[in-house]
Amino acid sequence: MMTFDKIIDDGRLWAVRFNKDNQNALQKVMSQWSDAEWLADFFTQNLDDLISYFRITSIEDAIYQTMEDRDELACIIMDISPEANLDHFFRPLENNRISEMILGKEKGRPHRRSWLRLYAIKLSMGIYIITGGAIKLTRTMQEREHTLQELEKMEKVRNFLIQEHVFDEDSFTDYQQEVEL
Repeated sequence: MMTFDKIIDDGRLWAVRFNKDNQNALQKVMSQWSDAEWLADFFTQNLDDLISYFRITSIEDAIYQTMEDRDELACIIMDISPEANLDHFFRPLENNRISEMILGKEKGRPHRRSWLRLYAIKLSMGIYIITGGAIKLTRTMQEREHTLQELEKMEKVRNFLIQEHVFDEDSFTDYQQEVEL
């Protein structure tokens, strides 16, 4: 079971909530990325990736950078104005994808050098459902279990939407109205 929380009032950004979790996917990652203890555990477990891919050897520096990027990301999301184009924030998950696809898998990050990623399904131009997020320290998502899990969550949400006959903004609105009845 999954539900969808509206992140911005105009309905352009949503976040999935899995199995009646207390937090939706966006709240969950933002909470983790501001928890120094969680981050210390994560970077300790992934220190080799941090060193080899980003050349950072200090876990404290990594925690600080993550919290800075998390704050920047929070500002981006909180400052989404009606004229803002979310297509400038979210990009195709596959770097070589050149055409649009139905319910495309997308990624967003606060800036080019950040290891923070938000993952989303694109409903229509400028309309997204956040499925989760990760600290990506390797070239591909397939290289680590925590990023593989994010791929699986994206696929799970995409399959759920297809099963519910949701393929775009209009069918998502219809679905949400049916669920509320």
